[in-house]
Amino acid sequence: MKPSRLRMRKDSRSASSLSRCSLTTCRLPFPGPEAPVAFCRRYRIRAGQRQEAGLHHGFLAAMKGPRTRHGDGKAETAMHSTGVFSWASDLTPPRAARRPQTVTHHGFTETDPYAWLRDPAYPQVTDPAIRAHLMAENRYFDAVLAPLGALKKTITEEMRARIVEEDAGVPFQMGAFLYQWRYEKGSEHRRWYRAPLARPDDWTLIIDGPALAEGAKAFRLGGFAVSPDGRFLALTMDRDGAERFALVIRDLETGEEIDAPIPDTIGAPVFLETAEPMVAYLKLNAEWRPDRVMLHPLGRDPHEDALLYQEHDPGFFVSLAKSASRRFLVISSGSHDTSEVRLLEAARPDAGMRLVAPRREGHEYQLDHDGRRLVIRSNRQHPNFTLFAAGEESGEDGWEPLLSGDEDRYILDFAVFRKGVAVVSRIAGEERLEILAADGRLSSVSLPARGASVDLAENWEVDAPMVRIAVDSLGRPARVFDVELATGNSILRKQAPIAGDFDPDRYVEERLLARGHDGAGIPVTLVRRVDAPQPGPVHLYGYGAYGIAMRPRFSSHRLSLLDRGVTYAIAHVRGGDERGREWYEQGRRFLRQNSFHDFIQAARHLIATARARAGGITISGGSAGGTLMGVAANWAPELWAGVIAHVPFVDVLNTMLDESLPLTPIEWPEWGDPRRSKDAYRYIRSYSPYENVLEQAYPPIMVTAGINDPRVTYWEPAKWVARLRERRQDDNPVILKTEMEAGHAGKSGRYAKLEEIAEEYVFILACHGLVDGAPA
Repeated sequence: MKPSRLRMRKDSRSASSLSRCSLTTCRLPFPGPEAPVAFCRRYRIRAGQRQEAGLHHGFLAAMKGPRTRHGDGKAETAMHSTGVFSWASDLTPPRAARRPQTVTHHGFTETDPYAWLRDPAYPQVTDPAIRAHLMAENRYFDAVLAPLGALKKTITEEMRARIVEEDAGVPFQMGAFLYQWRYEKGSEHRRWYRAPLARPDDWTLIIDGPALAEGAKAFRLGGFAVSPDGRFLALTMDRDGAERFALVIRDLETGEEIDAPIPDTIGAPVFLETAEPMVAYLKLNAEWRPDRVMLHPLGRDPHEDALLYQEHDPGFFVSLAKSASRRFLVISSGSHDTSEVRLLEAARPDAGMRLVAPRREGHEYQLDHDGRRLVIRSNRQHPNFTLFAAGEESGEDGWEPLLSGDEDRYILDFAVFRKGVAVVSRIAGEERLEILAADGRLSSVSLPARGASVDLAENWEVDAPMVRIAVDSLGRPARVFDVELATGNSILRKQAPIAGDFDPDRYVEERLLARGHDGAGIPVTLVRRVDAPQPGPVHLYGYGAYGIAMRPRFSSHRLSLLDRGVTYAIAHVRGGDERGREWYEQGRRFLRQNSFHDFIQAARHLIATARARAGGITISGGSAGGTLMGVAANWAPELWAGVIAHVPFVDVLNTMLDESLPLTPIEWPEWGDPRRSKDAYRYIRSYSPYENVLEQAYPPIMVTAGINDPRVTYWEPAKWVARLRERRQDDNPVILKTEMEAGHAGKSGRYAKLEEIAEEYVFILACHGLVDGAPA
């Protein structure tokens, strides 16, 4: 969680709690600590924020047995069982009743026997038969993993032992105060403190995360803001995982809450610069879309709040932030590929808004204000974006280029200061920090590691002489640096602590380039122990959607895999933007299948280069990455030792046909609109995992869902699991766990998530035949 004065970047490459206000939508990567931290295009997450995570060298011979394959459109069937879950053959999985429902679109008729698993009362799930089926699935899930309980306990204890129980962020200035988050011993959630600049040791608790979370089904802080005079605090929080946040306002002098909580908000609120304290906030409609910006004068009835802006296009989401200069409220409307921005004087909300540039299909731009000019990141000149400078009243014809993107330079993020602009770009595949001085000189900052992720961190003061960044990679924990704008010299402020005997020199990172089915070069990054077997067990992660790069991130939890000899790899498939904007364009809509081919080719490359063996790769992905998992399981089951699909978007066709679902209209530009386009219908139908489950052998499959998840509804994974069990030609387990009191993010809290991660890890190790192994 961070305060609400946020950079107006659309493609920030970082993640944390939902504090970025800029909002569109997506089936974002499953936000568990194992997934590489990635930006969610529904909730614009501010740069620098971080997700809290955040063997014996054996190889199972049985995994080499005959598999079926799906190559040229024909399915071969064979009986196959890995034997790794031999005890599961004595267990009876739940069988969902078949209640066929038939629909016809564009002359194509589909029969769905499991459509009844969607409760007509959704988002309430009250149907006794549906709840009974989901609970039966949960019991089966537990029964299959029960024999691995001792290993699960061991791994949970290992992960917890690496957590430094008392930890704190680097203090940062915002206005007249320093702010800092802290974890205290035994606490699941952060506490936030502040101290006056004049008394930097006089810390006061302002947000007690553990207290706010008490009694909640699931808990997440959305974001917070402090009034210009420092007296009032506004924060948003979600207590059931449904992503409908409540806005709470507190008087920091008295500690009392003022006004009634305001429901159905999201993102971070923003205080105006008016004499009478006022806070602006986003309001969600019935479809979970933030479509309004409201203005609340403190002490007034929230029912009388004024409407500042409303977005009527169902394909656009609204975002809200304050400029770095604190002069403007910045109100943005955006879809996946189009945006427009309005400015409102923060001291004069009645003065009216100014439209910076009207929306034009395909034109994306974000901006900030440094006190004298606007700095704008726009793709109007090049798909990899250009930074422009413009006067406050300038039209588009007055935008002057500052730094141009090109085929090798992809401009990702920026932070404005009076002394210049800090820019994060991906140059020839490497993330770099550059300083664009006020006189136009561009200098590159030397970073401590190649192949690392670079994030702008807490940069709230436009007059600051330094920019704060965070740097990490697959093999080394995050480090926080302050970089002098004038010289480029860096000062290390913190390295994320890992308890125990962690030594980064035990691990090696590699960057590979696989050859795609059409000749494209597919980047693959991996980390392993120096002494890991080659070839050996590999776990491969993938996502590939929304232009979200799977950036290399460190996870202390992942050490429980690496230290048992498992190599962890990421396939940077098309649909992400690891190789620039065009890489994203080549993996969306009618080119969506490139993502799936890329993932399979990345796995084949690991095999061809003797890093893995066929049938010896476990894979995972979540949300839109769950689509990738479903297709990979259908197309190339012989490659996988096991599949893990977190909150998987596997019922793509039916969801894209149903405009009553909250996120469907804004998703049509990404996936295609099968209602209106026969071609889109046929293309989505050709790969949608649910429709394409085959009568063939599948590897063991683990699936998760959240009953309160508004992005990937619970019935998608439930239907997919039912169809897999109906058609598979093997004895391998297919297990489903639905969190009955959580949403897309699953359980909250730094310890509560450990059990979920340990379940995934023991599943991975079992699929590799390593359940008796101990860390090296």
